[in-house]
This record gives sequence, C-alpha cells and structure tokens, in this order.
Amino acid sequence: MLSTLIADFKIIFERDPAARNWLEVLFCYPGLQALWLHRFAHWLYNVGIPFFPRLISHLARFLTGIEIHPGAQIGCGVFIDHGMGVVIGETTIIGDYGLIYQGVTLGGTGKESGKRHPTLGENVVVGTGAKVLGNIQLGNNTRIGAGSVVLRDVPSDCTVVGVPGRVVHRSGERVEPLEHGRLPDSEAQVIRALVDRIESLEQQLQTVQTSQQNLQENFGKAANPVAAIEKCYAMTAEHTPPEDQPSCRIEDRVINEFLDGSGI
Repeated sequence: MLSTLIADFKIIFERDPAARNWLEVLFCYPGLQALWLHRFAHWLYNVGIPFFPRLISHLARFLTGIEIHPGAQIGCGVFIDHGMGVVIGETTIIGDYGLIYQGVTLGGTGKESGKRHPTLGENVVVGTGAKVLGNIQLGNNTRIGAGSVVLRDVPSDCTVVGVPGRVVHRSGERVEPLEHGRLPDSEAQVIRALVDRIESLEQQLQTVQTSQQNLQENFGKAANPVAAIEKCYAMTAEHTPPEDQPSCRIEDRVINEFLDGSGI
C-alpha cells in the first residue's frame, strides 16, 4: 500500500509541469487527495465494512469534486489531473499509470448487475470530458481524445476520437500523453473528402451542360450534324474519368473507414 501511495505522489511531478514542490502537491491537488481517500475506502470495502466506504467516497466528492465508487479498482501511479466532475463507477478497473482529465465519466449503460463499467489497461489517457461507458475493454497505451464517447472495445496502442469514438491508427509514431493538440480529426477529414467529391461532380456537371448547350447551338448550323455530335461527345469524355480508374480512391477509403467505425 505504501509503495502505491508513493507512486501516486511521484507521478504528478513527471506528468504535470505545474507541480513545483511536495507541499503544494500534497495540499493543492484534488486528484491526489481523492485517490488516497479512495484507496482507504476501497480497503474498507474489500474488508466488508458497510456504510463507511460510501461515506468516505461522498466526503471525497464534496471536497474534491471527484466521485469514485469504493468498489472501483485503480492501479498504482494513476494521475487524475484537476479532476473536477470525474465519475468512476463501481466495477471500473484502471491499470497502472493511467492519466484522467477533468469531466471524464467511466460509467455504465444500464441497470444490469455484475461487471458493467469499463476496464482500462496500463498507460491509458482519457481526455477532458470523454465518456467511456459499459463493460468494455481499453487496451494498453490507448489514447481517448477530449469529448469522445467510447461504447465499444478498443485495441492496444490506438487513439480514439469523435462521437461515437472511432479508432485512428497512428502506426510508427508515438503520441505523448499530454499532446491533445496532435490528435487527428476524423470528422474534418471526412468532410473535406465529401467537399472535394462535390466539387468534382459539379465540374463534371458543368462540362456536360456546356457540351449540351454547344450541341444545341451548333447542331442547326453545322454542315455535318454527325461530326458536331462527335465533337461534343469528345469534349465531354475528356473530363470523365475512365471506368477502370475510379476517382477519389483515397477519399473513398477515408469515408468508408469513418462510416464503419475506423476499426473499432
């Protein structure tokens, strides 16, 4: 138990550049205070003592704004940064060295009994305001973007963004725990792809309309109407992609991955 408390204390200096001295961390970090109170309440809960574990949890919520059910299992070195509005359910399991920001909910999706809250692996980062709901598994080194809603299992070493949460693979590149600004925006990529597709279709439609207008204007004047039709057809074909080479191949892949959940 003592080694776990020390790990909770030391991890703050590693992950928070604002932590300057031990006295400030000890008295002014609600995440640490809520976590230490929870560990005592969790011990009483496992022993089977009634009422008092929930009372300690309620007092910790009043003092810190962080609500952790005494039944939740939290590994060592977990850092709850700021923490206001964090809710952690009864059957939640959090692995070692996790990082949780303010406004996070690790909750259930109904009134079912048994395991009904998420299980987080080691080194998992849950961004500000994210909601992870239900009896789901988040693999090791997972990153949950701010404001995301995760309702399905997530493999290890993945980044999840969006509502509902979608996995965005970052192969070959390490994502630092605090670098939320580097999370990709899958919604923006899909919107950009759709806008490009619309612009391409508008250009093709404009070409067809121009060809039809030229055909109508020149059909009566042309000495050889068949030649005029063939010329207009050739102009249209120049702006039409071949059938064996479909356009916007990359955009199609981005859209399909978005609609399919990008691997979740």
